[in-house]
Amino acid sequence: MSGPHPAPPGGPQASGPRSVAAGGGIEVAITGDGARVVMLPPEAVRWAREVNAPPGAANLPGSASGVFMGRGRELARLRELLAREGEAAVTPSASRTRAIHGLGGIGKSSLALRYAHEYRSEYTLVWWITAESAEQITTGLAALALRLCPQWAAAVGVPERAAWAILWLQWHPGWLLVFDNVADPKDLRHCLGSLPDGHHLATSRKATGWHDIAPTMALGLLDPDASADLLCALALGPGRSPTAEQRREAEELAAELGYLPLALEQAGAYLHQTGIELDAYRRLLGRVVDRAADGTDPERTIARVWNHTLSAIEGRDPLAVRLLHTMAWLAPDDLPRTLLAPVAPDPVALGDALGVLHAYNMIAFTADRQGLTVHRLVQTVLRIRATAASRTAVKGRQEAEQGLCHAMPDAHAVGPERDARWERLLPHVFALAASAPPERPVSAQLADLYEDAAHHLDRQGRNADSVPLRTAVVAHRERVLGDAHPDTLTARNNLAGAHQDAGDLGRAVPLFETTLAQRERVLGDDDPATLRSRNNLALAYSEAGHSERAVPLFEATLAQRERVLGATHPATLTSRNNLALACMRVGDLARAVPLFETTLAQREQVLGGAHPATLTSRNNLARAYRAAGDLARAVPLYETALAQAERVLGATHRDTLTFRNNLAGAYLAAGEPARAVPLYEATLAQRERLLGPAHPAALRTRASLAIAYENTGDPARAMPLYESAVAGFERVLGDAHPDTVTARNNLAGARRQARSVRQSGAALASPASPGRRTAPPAAEPTLPDRCDYHSR
Repeated sequence: MSGPHPAPPGGPQASGPRSVAAGGGIEVAITGDGARVVMLPPEAVRWAREVNAPPGAANLPGSASGVFMGRGRELARLRELLAREGEAAVTPSASRTRAIHGLGGIGKSSLALRYAHEYRSEYTLVWWITAESAEQITTGLAALALRLCPQWAAAVGVPERAAWAILWLQWHPGWLLVFDNVADPKDLRHCLGSLPDGHHLATSRKATGWHDIAPTMALGLLDPDASADLLCALALGPGRSPTAEQRREAEELAAELGYLPLALEQAGAYLHQTGIELDAYRRLLGRVVDRAADGTDPERTIARVWNHTLSAIEGRDPLAVRLLHTMAWLAPDDLPRTLLAPVAPDPVALGDALGVLHAYNMIAFTADRQGLTVHRLVQTVLRIRATAASRTAVKGRQEAEQGLCHAMPDAHAVGPERDARWERLLPHVFALAASAPPERPVSAQLADLYEDAAHHLDRQGRNADSVPLRTAVVAHRERVLGDAHPDTLTARNNLAGAHQDAGDLGRAVPLFETTLAQRERVLGDDDPATLRSRNNLALAYSEAGHSERAVPLFEATLAQRERVLGATHPATLTSRNNLALACMRVGDLARAVPLFETTLAQREQVLGGAHPATLTSRNNLARAYRAAGDLARAVPLYETALAQAERVLGATHRDTLTFRNNLAGAYLAAGEPARAVPLYEATLAQRERLLGPAHPAALRTRASLAIAYENTGDPARAMPLYESAVAGFERVLGDAHPDTVTARNNLAGARRQARSVRQSGAALASPASPGRRTAPPAAEPTLPDRCDYHSR
């Protein structure tokens, strides 16, 4: 594709065998390759079809230097790849940049930015997405919805905005999406599968993993001539040609800097700002030995340049250096100016200092100049040097912590504005947690920030992502309050729940056991927190396949809650729901069904028909009906629960994924595998993206999809899924877990069937031949009431 593309005749289209597109007046938008299922109202679907991008629409970031030299061949090659294939990935060259070991500075983003500017007029829209994680890709797509359809997007969540953006891109061909700094190539699968009518350009420090995703173009160091050109252009300024002597000195300095583009840009900016001669600067570099930076060659190269650049900046504006040290501990992209307010409360002084940093190519501005971008290599070197200089009073760290704590949403705020603010801050919260010096303990204020961010993630159905934040909170509470303080026990309970959501029962169960024992001793047997712990431990036992340990705990908790809280208290209803689940797990449907029916009726009366807990009861009662063979009652309940969950919780909430998975299982049990397959595919793609491919829930969906494929007469697609599910279950849950045993039996049956077909030389007679696995796997429960919340 070399330019704007004609609109597909039937509206949105998706490519690939598992792709589904949406259009017209329907309310469900399903992205290509089954990656995302979101309920969109008819007016949003209409706007996705009718809204056009303004001429020249783009969100391209600024360039630190504003100068682009060399790379002419690479630019032409990139255009050729995109015109022919529609997608391309720019990665480090294995032969020329091996010393970089995955760090940046080679100029990948600069090349992508140059391409976007060079061919901007060829596209209907150019959209730049920071892509270090699947979550950031979703956020970048969501920002497109806000740009094009603010009247609707401002009032909905990030998943809904991202789904609208994908739908818009399906309706309006001829765009360019740039995915910058992709950490895992697999994160792009759903975009490439659902969006065939435009160009995708990715940059990544990973040179591997692209073989079945996009063609790659390796990017090496600048060649010597282009390196010298870049130095001369930056050092001398526009319109000035170097003398022969200056050219020779530029060539020698470029060689000294290893032809690394980032080092060349920053050296050139220093030369221009200070007026020092090229050769004098090269000799100055030669006397520098950076003993603090124990890093890779590019890190040491940058550190040598900075010994002089930072001195020059500090001479012009000491505040600028403090700001740079603060930014080193935060995320490199879209860093809001507001995070720097504790360091520079005066907006004029802040603007002046940032201007100095920009003049020396240390930062770039976002398009609205309210956000900043810092190169990752810049941050790495600054952190290494700051930590080596002092293990406790680390430069910039405290200021970064204060900036985030100052910017965090009010604890009592609600609504889309709060969620949008959290989404912008989360990358910086995680960056701060990931870069914490081991010798520097977490402060009380920072622990509270981490806890609030974790609660936001849990509200969004992404509690599994909160493990590093909750781990830091537990460490702080233990150190400051002691091992048995109620707040410490709350933090430990919540960390256990995050591990459980992440599929790590090996860490979750001991934490739940410890918390229960301590709460019984400190708070007493009937305290509500103790009852929550007993409930949570029982849930973990049940999920681990230890029903014989779970049922007595559920029974004890229910009896105590009925006595202490009353029969219709929400916590009592939760205990009744969970006891019913445990009874169903051991095959006692005669006891489970009445418990589920009672719980659903009471929740509808007490909480309302659309409350998340009521949706849980509806799903679980449907599960019990299905287990009893009553699909006529199960399927409508599943369909209702899924439709309400997509509207109330969002399409990617963990409970919504469970409901979708279970509806697919009901369709499969009813002999309708063709209806089950797209639901399973969507659930598997989302679970692998949100939870990881080794999470037990993802493994269960993979095993279910294998059965669905087999029942549609497609054993070639089923067998690899069976094999990977068995391997995953054995590794994660162990050989004796019921899910492992079931998956292993299904794999053995599939292999027997395949051998029988090969020996007979006949095709499969039907998906339900004798001896085949026609029963789908058990439906999944939804298990609430695990996290504790307390006000400070």
